[in-house]
Amino acid sequence: MQGSDGVSSLTRGRLWGREEATAPMEYKVISALVLVFVLALSTLAETQSETCVMAPRERKNCGFPGVTASQCTSKGCCFDDTIPGFPWCFTPKTIDVPPEDECEF
Repeated sequence: MQGSDGVSSLTRGRLWGREEATAPMEYKVISALVLVFVLALSTLAETQSETCVMAPRERKNCGFPGVTASQCTSKGCCFDDTIPGFPWCFTPKTIDVPPEDECEF
């Protein structure tokens, strides 16, 4: 039996069935893309690291006069009081770490 639009009820059911089936597929595609994006961002985050090893003149003060080692490190800073005239509590230096599987060709 055909409706006023010329499409049979059987065909309409199949069309609607496909429309209903594509909605979950769209969510799966979006979820997969979000997962890939998150993994890409986490890979970028792994390519940077922090170090406390630097020349004394590169130190940027992170503390206050009289700061203790535990106070300094609890703020995420580096502590080294062996070099007079330079900050003892200082921000770590960010270094780029190349990916291990990168080819040099």
